[in-house]
Amino acid sequence: MSALASALSFRRLVESSATLRMLRADHVAVMAAILSEHLGAPGTRLDTVDLHELVDEDLFELRDHFDMSGRSAKAYCDDWRNAGILVRRPATDARGETYELSAAGFDALRILEQLETPQATVTESRLMAIASSLHQLAIDTDPDAGRRLRALESERRRIDAEIARIRKGDPRARVLDRKRAKERVTDVLNQAQGMPADFARVRARFEELNHSLRTSLLESDGAHGSALDEVFRGMDLIEDSEEGRTFSAFSAFVRDPEQSAAFEEDISAILSRDFAGDLPLRSRQALRSLMRDMKDGSRVVQGVLTEFARGLRRYVHSHEYVTDRAMRSLLQEALAQAVPARLHVRPFTPVGEEMELSAVRMGSVGAMILHDPADFDTGQALGEAETVTVDFTALAAVARESEIDFDELSENVNAVLAEARGAPATVGEILARHPATQGVASVIGLVSLAATQGEIDLDEAEELFWHGTDGIARRAVVQRHVFTKEVDV
Repeated sequence: MSALASALSFRRLVESSATLRMLRADHVAVMAAILSEHLGAPGTRLDTVDLHELVDEDLFELRDHFDMSGRSAKAYCDDWRNAGILVRRPATDARGETYELSAAGFDALRILEQLETPQATVTESRLMAIASSLHQLAIDTDPDAGRRLRALESERRRIDAEIARIRKGDPRARVLDRKRAKERVTDVLNQAQGMPADFARVRARFEELNHSLRTSLLESDGAHGSALDEVFRGMDLIEDSEEGRTFSAFSAFVRDPEQSAAFEEDISAILSRDFAGDLPLRSRQALRSLMRDMKDGSRVVQGVLTEFARGLRRYVHSHEYVTDRAMRSLLQEALAQAVPARLHVRPFTPVGEEMELSAVRMGSVGAMILHDPADFDTGQALGEAETVTVDFTALAAVARESEIDFDELSENVNAVLAEARGAPATVGEILARHPATQGVASVIGLVSLAATQGEIDLDEAEELFWHGTDGIARRAVVQRHVFTKEVDV
């Protein structure tokens, strides 16, 4: 291919690829952070209103660090949807619509993650995987049965020799070291990162097929039986496509209880190994949820396929396609008659017919806000409280139950220091002269005052005695706290 042909092909790719459109967006960092946080997990779908609220909260913080305009979250989501990054679909279990990431969005996030944490070198495990795959491919595609048999026998001898080394305790049969084990886990997770995009791509392919089959039903003039045959022939097309084969492999694997159970046991065994403690938390979480993510993605796509098949079958059996085909024919006849008529009649010429249009402005159901009278209910009217006389003694008693009386404690400390004419006084001596009127709260208050305005003798301990508010005598041994000067509140 010449440079000109390659340049034209790449220009078409740059203009049409939603993945590249996201990567060259002005606020790609903000877009990637928000979408990865709320929709990055496989199979995640959020109600449009919920996503708008979450994005609004994120934008409130992001505007302090990024040059963002004052646009709303809904406006940003609409832009991302028009760019092919978000997909908006009707909710299946409730009224309204949901948002989810498209295959292009998953691809863009994966590219950014790979750029953020690049693979420094080609790991040994990756080279071994490539070599093993190529070797197995050469064996499986060899038309000579003798060579295939010799290759299998050689593999069996290698396995038998490895079994013998393990039984003898040969050092060459040692367990894989930590570094190589981590490399293999990383390679597995890197390959698994493409699963969300694969599932989204299969789902989009199903929807394209649904649209194309409905269009073919309207354009064909066959009978009811041929139309139904065409539907089921079209359903086989998606299963034979690359996306369909990928989904079939996923679905067959996760539906097999024996294989899925063995897969989860292998993951549990890997996470229990010593080297698993060296893996980042994110890698351990991704490995632990790998099977669940595969099952969730397969379940979503299988649901779309089932809905797709039921909808087409109902569309044919109910003869709805006949009505739509008749409407299509009438529209085509009207357009055919309009072509010669345009030479004699202008589009705005009165035709003598009136049509009453709906007064309701058409729009997305997701933009409608229901009126809730409870939002405007302020509750019962507030009445005027009776004027009462405040008992200062009662207020002081309430305050003493919830607060330490530092004023009283400061007066007690300063009084003892004054009687001792400047000599130091410990917390125990203060309690001996002035009992703890608030129980343990008074003791805590004295220790706190000594720690901030006195001195602490770390080498000596002091035994404190006091009576609690219930009248029971108590004691405690603490480090010796000494007051050397008057304290301030």
